[in-house]
Amino acid sequence: MAYLLVGLLLFLGVHSLRIFADGWRTQQVARIGPLPWKGLVSVLSLAGFALLVWGWGMARQTPVVLWQPPVGMRHAASLLTLLAFVLLAAAYVPGNAIKARFHHPMVLGVKTWALAHLLSNGSVAHVVLFGSFLAWGVLLFIASRRRDRREATVYAPGRLAPTLVTVVVGVAAWAVFAFKLHGMWIGVRPFGGAM
Repeated sequence: MAYLLVGLLLFLGVHSLRIFADGWRTQQVARIGPLPWKGLVSVLSLAGFALLVWGWGMARQTPVVLWQPPVGMRHAASLLTLLAFVLLAAAYVPGNAIKARFHHPMVLGVKTWALAHLLSNGSVAHVVLFGSFLAWGVLLFIASRRRDRREATVYAPGRLAPTLVTVVVGVAAWAVFAFKLHGMWIGVRPFGGAM
């Protein structure tokens, strides 16, 4: 569990600078330049992610179960992760109505993904991992919306065609991940149990 906690602290910590230390972050970017800053953040993020993945794998070997979620929560998680993939796609497809409406769909996608996994899993490791991402997502979304208001950010109105593309891409990515990659990479088939 220690590696998971250190990985989470490093990964989410680096990604929380805009929440808790935006002024300091801006000063550092100005001091060392945008490319070296991005390089430093990337290295720290990758190190945190590697520790997180390693720690997660170790924690899963000896699970401490807090509760056994009802089977229906798995169905709810499937629907929520479908929504999360559509929100993730909305962050990258330009001109879609989802981004125009919610402004920060990737953060909403992370929150939705984390909530889905909290609902459908009851071990300490799940609560630590997905609870941390959910809390981080809530804080980042609030900070991002506050920054939008402060900077008077204007989002272009969404159009139908890019919105349809967003939904199709999100659903397709969800299907590939849910039916194939989740089992291969995580060892659990959402629609078929453990491998």
